[in-house]
Amino acid sequence: MNRVSTALLFSGLLSLLPNANANAQIDLDIEESRIESATATLPEVTARYQGIIDSLSSQYRQDTDELSVTKMAARQGERLWQQAVRDVQSGNIDDRPLYWSRLTMLKELKTAKSGFNIAPWQREILLNAVEKSSRGFSNIKFDDDAQIKILLSGFDPFFLDRNIGQSNPSGVTALALDGYLFTVAGKKAQIETVMIPVRFADFDEGLIESLLTPVYRENSVDMIFTVSMGRDDFDLERFPGRNRSAAAPDNLNVLTGANKQNPLAPLFEGKNLNGPEFVEFSLPVKAMQSAQGKWKVNDNHSVTTLAKGAFDASSLAELESATSVEGSGGGYLSNEISYRAVLLGQQLNSQIPVGHIHTPRVSGYDAETEAEILAQVKAMVIAAAASL
Repeated sequence: MNRVSTALLFSGLLSLLPNANANAQIDLDIEESRIESATATLPEVTARYQGIIDSLSSQYRQDTDELSVTKMAARQGERLWQQAVRDVQSGNIDDRPLYWSRLTMLKELKTAKSGFNIAPWQREILLNAVEKSSRGFSNIKFDDDAQIKILLSGFDPFFLDRNIGQSNPSGVTALALDGYLFTVAGKKAQIETVMIPVRFADFDEGLIESLLTPVYRENSVDMIFTVSMGRDDFDLERFPGRNRSAAAPDNLNVLTGANKQNPLAPLFEGKNLNGPEFVEFSLPVKAMQSAQGKWKVNDNHSVTTLAKGAFDASSLAELESATSVEGSGGGYLSNEISYRAVLLGQQLNSQIPVGHIHTPRVSGYDAETEAEILAQVKAMVIAAAASL
């Protein structure tokens, strides 16, 4: 065998080894590929937490200890979440710096050369550590003396190809209310929050179930609110539906193939999510409607079924034999998070009140309007807590 053949054979064998080319860059996903456009359009937003990004980058490139780097990634993700919470609670009513900084941190972990020969599975651990910790998942910590405990979720900005500067008032709400303390009927109440990605795959992989299963099993909170951006007013979504039907992409530009003529069930553990076509939420509607604010608060009974089309359902019994097209929250992930949260509570025999708030929508970014939306959500949550 000549030298060239030997070299080619050796190269081929190396490519089969688990750590071969381990420190090579990996492709960015669609969300991360938008960073360049966002940086050009929104430089103050994308660079607001640059110090945390730089800290992660420096340690990732220099640290040669695998365990140390893993802990560092989780710590920097949590630092990012905590900084965004402090920032919003100090008056910078903007969820976008958190979103774009998280993506920049993930991009850095994918493209920079680490201080050790990192394997693909190790890099995946780091990416997951940043992803979860920067969404508040590792920061759900209620005070020992909290008597009323409330969990609330918001969503990332979405439809960013339409408007790269889009904000999401539900994300602002989550950041503003994380750790918020108040008193009702002489009882100390506390809100803890998380941020949910706008990606079908995360839902199919059980993100919501992994978040809420221990909450339901341990009965560790007294109320659960999922929040997203919706229509003209506030809508409390009475009847979440099982199926997806929105012909709209997620933040990875994934289309499910579902539409109003062909609704499709989401997945869980590799199979179609098993549950009734519709469920009913359990939030205290009357109490929440009593909260004062700029917008009307609707008890939304509107649904769409395959046979009957769109109508206002009076009860679950009316929907028993129907095929869901849209729940009260629509046919996108805002409806789905509500459906999954309610369904899981029922499956685990939980009595924790749970349901979805759709906020008024904003076009792009509007700090004043989002502050008003936040104030009204806060008033609704306090009113709901007072009803317990």
